[in-house]
Amino acid sequence: MMDIVFEGGCLCEAVRYSSSSELITTVHCCCRDCRKIGGTGHATHSVIPADSFELTGNVSEFACTADSGNRINRFFCPKCGSAIYHTRDGLKGLVVIRTSSMDDPEIARPDRVIYTSSAVSWDHLDPTLPSFEKMSNVKPGVGKDGSSRIVGIDGRHRNHSNQESLKTGPRGQT
Repeated sequence: MMDIVFEGGCLCEAVRYSSSSELITTVHCCCRDCRKIGGTGHATHSVIPADSFELTGNVSEFACTADSGNRINRFFCPKCGSAIYHTRDGLKGLVVIRTSSMDDPEIARPDRVIYTSSAVSWDHLDPTLPSFEKMSNVKPGVGKDGSSRIVGIDGRHRNHSNQESLKTGPRGQT
């Protein structure tokens, strides 16, 4: 039996999950797919190791190809439609949980914003978070000084001070 760190599930409670692991990372994603699947300006996702994830109940799956070219498999409750989690080819061994499906989403603190190039102007996110126009990579436990490191797809990250810069980059650059 695993020690449960957190739990979650769908709106109708037909699907439940638990994790025996702490969160690896939590991100806000502004990509078109995340906006459409959630009906919001962005989605918030938390990543955990797949071997720490236990699911009960039946889920439906929707598979497609992400802009990275990787296959992404989204899982949701077939009864109430709640998005629960997804897996993707580019993140082998990991499960990406829809943070809003957690029983206590306060345990998740987003550490960056991705796909700001797709952000809508009316969705205001924390301007102090590192932001990336596309996907970003996290190299766990990296820095030589022991600090965690956030690396953008282009090797850079940006801290934005206003919503317009979230969409276009610093000083209006794209």
